[in-house]
Amino acid sequence: MALRSGCYRSLEAKVACMKLVAGNSNRPLAEAISAYLNVPLAKAQVKRFADMEVFVEIQENVRGEDVFIIQSTSFPTNDHLMELLIITDALRRSSAKRITAVIPYFGYARQDRRMSGRTPISAKLVSNLITHAGVDRVLTLDLHAGQIQGFFDIPTDNLFSAPALARDIKDHLDGGNRMVVSPDVGGVVRARALAKRIDAPLAIVDKRRERPGESEVMNIIGDVSGRSCILVDDIVDSGGTLVNAADALLANGAKEVYAYITHGVLSGGAVARIASSRLKELVITDSIMPTEAVKVAHNIRVISIAPLMGEAIGRTATESSVSSLFD
Repeated sequence: MALRSGCYRSLEAKVACMKLVAGNSNRPLAEAISAYLNVPLAKAQVKRFADMEVFVEIQENVRGEDVFIIQSTSFPTNDHLMELLIITDALRRSSAKRITAVIPYFGYARQDRRMSGRTPISAKLVSNLITHAGVDRVLTLDLHAGQIQGFFDIPTDNLFSAPALARDIKDHLDGGNRMVVSPDVGGVVRARALAKRIDAPLAIVDKRRERPGESEVMNIIGDVSGRSCILVDDIVDSGGTLVNAADALLANGAKEVYAYITHGVLSGGAVARIASSRLKELVITDSIMPTEAVKVAHNIRVISIAPLMGEAIGRTATESSVSSLFD
């Protein structure tokens, strides 16, 4: 494929001109995607009035264009979500032909079902907001729950970071001694998929509370003795589960413990907790813009998903297969 004058030319010689618009959630990732595609970011102003209202102005012509908005709905989640909605409205009123929301990290994804009575399904509400704002298509990465794709009434592609994570694991860890570990029973499918890619066995951390108020008991399903264990999950927030799982694995004879997580939410004291833990290394993607604390932590490393997101955007623009990226 070749890029010419801001247009993505497919092998079938079909040309699809595109525009890339970036919100404020993760400008470095947007710039990296722009560089990968060789398509400059569109001139746009996304700012705040004095009372913190969001104001958006698209400063170039987008009439009839295929436009991709690059915006994670990460902290501050509500601000970045409003930016996404208002950018969408600005583009729709400017007669953009098609609007695709590229959401590397989809906030509210953990609220995908009712956990008890009189609670919302916020992931569905947010998907409705995005759809009704005027988005025609969604590109996202490693949704917390795959069924969230069905919450949207528009085409939605859930990309997977597994190929990028697998490449990094193969480059940095000894192949004959690796073992992939799911930090809980709910993440087994994700962990098994990665284990298959790197040809490694699988173990599971089974955590439970015997009584309310008592600490969790960690049972390890699988023999981790002498292994370099790789904890795999989609989100790391407080970091407590990873730290406890690492301790349990080492107590059961693991040689060392790494963690490969797609979305580094890392709220509160999570970075300090990880830095002082027995984790050899935590590897996250830049789906959420890393904080300064993350950048200086001695055992946290960030890998870029810009090539993956850029390739998916290019294929969407040319109506090519996205799913074949993961074959």
